[in-house]
Amino acid sequence: MTSTAVSVPMPSVPRRRRSPAEIDAAQPVSGGRKVLLAAPRGYCAGVDRAVIAVEKALEHYGAPVYVRKQIVHNLHVVSTLEAKGAIFVEENEEVPEGALVVFSAHGVSPAVIQSAEDRGLRTIDATCPLVTKVHKEAVRFARDDFDILLIGHEGHEEVEGTAGEAPEHIQIVNGPEDVDKVTVRDPDKVIWLSQTTLSVDETMLTVNLLKERIPTLQDPPSDDICYATSNRQAAIKKISPSSDLVIVVGSANSSNSVRLVEVALEYGAKASYRVDFANEVDETWFEGVSTIGVTSGASVPENLVHDVLRLLADYGYGDVEEVVTAEEDIIFSLPKEIRATLKAMGDSTSGIGGRGPRPKR
Repeated sequence: MTSTAVSVPMPSVPRRRRSPAEIDAAQPVSGGRKVLLAAPRGYCAGVDRAVIAVEKALEHYGAPVYVRKQIVHNLHVVSTLEAKGAIFVEENEEVPEGALVVFSAHGVSPAVIQSAEDRGLRTIDATCPLVTKVHKEAVRFARDDFDILLIGHEGHEEVEGTAGEAPEHIQIVNGPEDVDKVTVRDPDKVIWLSQTTLSVDETMLTVNLLKERIPTLQDPPSDDICYATSNRQAAIKKISPSSDLVIVVGSANSSNSVRLVEVALEYGAKASYRVDFANEVDETWFEGVSTIGVTSGASVPENLVHDVLRLLADYGYGDVEEVVTAEEDIIFSLPKEIRATLKAMGDSTSGIGGRGPRPKR
């Protein structure tokens, strides 16, 4: 783990400025104000890949480009793409026959792919490759007639997509509270898989409880919790014990962002809140606070974090220390449909690994 002081260029945030007297009145009795900025944070390679896929589709095919579900779970990203001509829909039936539709980073079931074919839709599959890995595991173990216990949040797009690969073999386990409801045909042929964006600790708690009931429960061939989720949770665990307040930038439907708030509280932060934008930060949160931890979910562009840091500087929290717990250099190729188009048009762009000042491994 390394800590470095960083100077972050930050755009101004329209808001009421407090007077010097108001700022001093909120100053804790001991210690100065500072920010611990978690790293890694923000965009992961899978999110970057999906967003660029929509941007490239708009650039090369023209608007409108339809997107099934939110391409990633972030309000700012969705509204920015809408302004460029993307149209977000819930189901394929809302897309005109023959039009272009992009499948979100969270993945889709075979039934969704079939319905797109039935409507003659042109498709771009922007599913995160790490989600695709879990889909392939589900198909493989279903083929071998295993019962599959899928740990995840029922109703989440990723869980719906994975469960749709083998619905007759998959049981969704929302968490520890569902363990007692699990039934299996053959305890020697049971495996667990998980949603990629869950809390690592809560997932393993559920797994351990399941193994108490089914000692022969098998682990997946490789970790299903994605590297970005694990890294961001490890970073917030590092800074939370030293933070009076942790601010997580991310949307309410972003599972990994919501988990970061929970992890911060579990690991010692006195308070933690999630915001989409800097103007949602409540100044009453700063009363008696010396140190503020800041991070962002894996679908959050870095400029939204900059906005929060600029606001915090206005309140006197201008000393920013970046705490680095891991480095990332994951690169994913763009969806094959986009790559083929780019190749035909002489565009050399082929792979991406995240945007903004993020650490590299």
